[in-house]
Amino acid sequence: MAVSLKVLRNDESTPATLRIGSRLDKYRILRRLGEGGFANVYAAQDLVEDRKVALKIPHNEFVSNTQSLDDLQREVRIMSRLRHPSILPLKDARFIGGHFVITFPLGVETLGDRMTRRISRQTAMDYAVQMISAVAYAHENSVLHRDIKPENFVLFPDQVIQLTDFGLARIEKGDHDISGSGTLGYISPEQAMGKPTYRSDVFSLGLVIYRLFSGAIPEYPFDSLPSYNRLRRGLSKDFVDLIRKAIEPAPTKRFRDGVAMHNALMKIRFPMTDRSVTLRSTTNADGYTRRVA
Repeated sequence: MAVSLKVLRNDESTPATLRIGSRLDKYRILRRLGEGGFANVYAAQDLVEDRKVALKIPHNEFVSNTQSLDDLQREVRIMSRLRHPSILPLKDARFIGGHFVITFPLGVETLGDRMTRRISRQTAMDYAVQMISAVAYAHENSVLHRDIKPENFVLFPDQVIQLTDFGLARIEKGDHDISGSGTLGYISPEQAMGKPTYRSDVFSLGLVIYRLFSGAIPEYPFDSLPSYNRLRRGLSKDFVDLIRKAIEPAPTKRFRDGVAMHNALMKIRFPMTDRSVTLRSTTNADGYTRRVA
């Protein structure tokens, strides 16, 4: 389905009240999935296509602000240009009933939710490969995400994981924001100082992967690595070295971007010591990779 890039307000001055069971055009709201400072996310039924979707609906005070509306349009444009198996696709984006509604496929849960339960090493490796592939593709298309964290990866059946929420993303042109926007615990030191680069996304991704395999997350100033023995358990030295390079505090010691990190990953044939997982590059338009057990 084609996505319109023009964000146009309708003439309704009073937004429709959002309740469970209410309708927004072809969408019937089923339940609230999450609530944030910027937007609410709902599960909904697409009554035309007969499928469940996720609706991201920013709070009205942000939509009424011209700058915030421009930010929304930027997010829509960025997501519409990214077509990759590990990036959540944008289905629709428009004003409905006085609300700005961004529509995505409905996943099962976020990686953050999934991390509260035991994950096998093989499954974690599958997720890691897909996440690195997604960030590499975004960087290859000059998109800097700036908010990589477990909650921004959505899980689907068959161990598919997709990167989402490009609300802080920017088209990288070499200039930087003075804002230190990001998520505490995953933001790089230089991004916190208002100087994000592709290396900042690599750092955040490295921390997500570190937590995925260890159950812990290093904290600034990163003098020690918590649960390091648990991290190493069953992983090859090359793969552990890849994670450590990604989370180097000094930006120049990290991979320059997601593409370089992905290239390094593809040189590791057996990322696990028992060789139960073999990595190979699947040649297609997206340069997409999945594990092969």
